Amino acid sequence: MRLRSKTLVFICCVIGVLSWVFTPPAVALTQVKLFDISYHECPPELAKGAVTSSGSRAANCFIVTGKAQNDTNKTVYDADIFGRIYDANGDSVMQNRTRLGSIAEIPPGISDFDLRISVAANQPTPLKLKQFKAAGFSGQVRR
Repeated sequence: MRLRSKTLVFICCVIGVLSWVFTPPAVALTQVKLFDISYHECPPELAKGAVTSSGSRAANCFIVTGKAQNDTNKTVYDADIFGRIYDANGDSVMQNRTRLGSIAEIPPGISDFDLRISVAANQPTPLKLKQFKAAGFSGQVRR
């Protein structure tokens, strides 16, 4: 009986050491700075038939562009873009929504990004783009 308990303790110790040595790298959330944010109207082929998310109101199509600054030495994957967009009257364009889209890959350094948005046709322009940022993962997330 005593030999069994020593064997069990030994096996548990070996498993503990192996799990510590062979732990896969953590996939951490990485913050990405977005700057030089601007927008322009979509080309006609993208804007044709644009509607709001409810599907019942006409909408204007815009492309939001900017630069993403990845200060790490690793590519950031599946980065969600967050921000606030207001119309000329200061009313929110995306009610109760700050996640606006995503960027599939952001390599180390500075890179360009773009994002298509639909805005209800009755909301006046120019749009005001505020508090843009992104957060993604240092490794690819399984799907």
